[in-house]
Amino acid sequence: MEQIFWWTIFPYICGTILIVATFYRFIFRRKSWYAPSTEIFEKKWLRMGSVIFHYGIIFAFIGHVMGVLIPIEFYEAIGVNEHLYHFGAIAGGGIAGLMVVFGLIVMIIRKLSFPRVRVHTTFGDYFAIVLLLIIAAMGTYMTLIYSTTVVAYEYRLTIGPWFRSLFTFQPLSNLMLGIPTLFKVHVILSFFLFASIPFTQLVHMFSFPARYPIRAPQQYRSRDGYDKS
Repeated sequence: MEQIFWWTIFPYICGTILIVATFYRFIFRRKSWYAPSTEIFEKKWLRMGSVIFHYGIIFAFIGHVMGVLIPIEFYEAIGVNEHLYHFGAIAGGGIAGLMVVFGLIVMIIRKLSFPRVRVHTTFGDYFAIVLLLIIAAMGTYMTLIYSTTVVAYEYRLTIGPWFRSLFTFQPLSNLMLGIPTLFKVHVILSFFLFASIPFTQLVHMFSFPARYPIRAPQQYRSRDGYDKS
């Protein structure tokens, strides 16, 4: 029963919540579909943490696509053997993971250290960033430490095929039975994060900033020396 729930039922529950709640928020609560900027309250830490985090998460996403969505047969067909793949995964994935973790830590410190930022931070903000940090830290540990000191686990033969099977509605849950516990927890928390996206500011990730390059710049002026007359 445990196998059926976590690797068959739970992913579809999270996926359903993600899709339905996201559409609901977009249609009925469109004014909440944004991530309000707090740059006016503090810039230095925001620029450092946010930029590093966003670049890191993009690289991490690409790495997950390469490792989970692309079958191992593709790499074998183009001459990328197991050793070469894992070397690239450890190097690239490790750097991306460290960037994400560092960026998240900086943003958490910023939210806690600056009163004006802290007062504009909701429970959902803390929940999303802490959960992201836990997942990213686990992924970085598995990439840099577990894979180099314990075993370079070949998730392309288990997690990858299982994840892809979810899209065909024929989940191969038996593939997830023998994987290391750390990987299981990482996957479960990731799906839990997916389900929470519509209820946090993470929902803005689904908005493509097509108008951003041509939008009018926001200008802020200091009150010092402001002529009220």
